[in-house]
Amino acid sequence: MTSCGKAARARPERDMATITFEGKNYPTFGELPKVGSSAPDIKLVDTELNNVSLANWIGRRKLMNIIVSIDTEVCAKSVVEFSKAARGHDDLAMLTVSYDLPFAHRHFHKDKDIDNTTGLSAIRHEGFGENYGVQIMQGPLAGMFSRAVVVLDENNTVVYTEQVEDIATEPDYVSAFRALGLDAA
Repeated sequence: MTSCGKAARARPERDMATITFEGKNYPTFGELPKVGSSAPDIKLVDTELNNVSLANWIGRRKLMNIIVSIDTEVCAKSVVEFSKAARGHDDLAMLTVSYDLPFAHRHFHKDKDIDNTTGLSAIRHEGFGENYGVQIMQGPLAGMFSRAVVVLDENNTVVYTEQVEDIATEPDYVSAFRALGLDAA
């Protein structure tokens, strides 16, 4: 029993990914979903404060750009790069997921004139970090999400994943674009 009178929940034994931040390694809770598996549903908040799930993008290919914060240079650049790739592709849903407040996502999109990417906040995430294996478990970023990319097909089957090992590194845009069926040039 804990001091609050509740039994402590044991976390299940899981494989963990390791990410690097400022030269030190930290584990995440689990690993990204496996390619070929059904993506776990999401419960996140959009910039209009609506709760959303994968059902909001039924029939569309989806790229989840999971980031630490929209206020960091590398994260911001990845949002801009993925937005550029999505231009003219109405069958794509470009989703940026972080713990940033919906207002921060809205301001960023307005400042950068981005209208084809959806900013999603994990303020009411109900397990997103654990379900997608991106929750950082230790260190100064504990509780936040690691930098990762997850691409889903129209039926929410995982077709590509990338756990970016070093938080200060950009994702592999070319491989993500190819997974979406876009020209990588």
